[in-house]
Amino acid sequence: MSVLQVRITAKPGFPRNSDHYEDHLEDCSGGTTLCGKSESAGTAMASNITIPNLITVVRLILVPVAIDALLAERYDVAFWVFLIAGVSDGIDGWIARRFDQRSELGAYLDPIADKALLVSIFVTLGLVGVLPVWLVILVVSRDILIVGGVVLSWMLGSAVPIRPLLVSKANTTVQIAFAALVLSAGAFGWDPGRLWFAGEMLVAALTAISGAAYVVDWLRVMSSAPGDPGRAGGSVEGTDE
Repeated sequence: MSVLQVRITAKPGFPRNSDHYEDHLEDCSGGTTLCGKSESAGTAMASNITIPNLITVVRLILVPVAIDALLAERYDVAFWVFLIAGVSDGIDGWIARRFDQRSELGAYLDPIADKALLVSIFVTLGLVGVLPVWLVILVVSRDILIVGGVVLSWMLGSAVPIRPLLVSKANTTVQIAFAALVLSAGAFGWDPGRLWFAGEMLVAALTAISGAAYVVDWLRVMSSAPGDPGRAGGSVEGTDE
C-alpha cells in the first residue's frame, strides 16, 4: 500500500507561516509527485491563455453581433464588425508569430472563429434575401462536406493530414472580399453593379472547385495504405486557409 505524504515547501522570500506556502502531495512508494502533475497541467493551461487566443475569443463573440445587425438591416454595424474581426485576425496572427505565443488551442480556435463569422454572414445574407439561396447552400455544403470527411476518416481510424490547398486559400480570400463588398454596399449605399455578379460567380466557381479538390484528395488519401507516401501528402482544410 502506498503511503501518501504531505510535504510543505516554501516559496523563496516568504516566511514559513505565510499563505504563499503550497502543499505538495507526493506518492512516496512510486516516487511520483502528484503536485508535479498538477503543475504540468497548470502550465499547459497557462500556455493556452494567450493574447492571440483572447483576441480570437472576441472574434467569436462578434459572430452573434454581426448576425443580429444583419437581421436588423444595420449593414453599417455589420460591416464594421466584419472589418474589426478581419483586422483582429491579422493582429493575433502577428502577435502569435512575433512573440512566440502559438498554442495548440489557438491552432483549432482561430480557424473556427474565422469560419464561424464568414459562414454566419453568408447564411444570414441569404436569409434576408441579399444573396441567392443557391450560393449560400453551395458555400455551406462545401464546409459540411470537408468536416464530414474529417469526422468519417477519424471514425474509420485513418488520420487525414491537415494541409490546406492553394485553391482553398484563394476561395477563402474571395469569399472574404465578396462579403466585404456586399456589406460595404449596404452600409454606404453604393451600387457595385456588375462587380456583384462577378463576385457571386467567382465565389461559386472557387467553392465548387475547392470542394471537388478536397473530395478527390480525401479519396486518394483514404485509399492509400498506412505508411504509403500518398497518405502523408494528403490535404484537408486546415488552420492556414
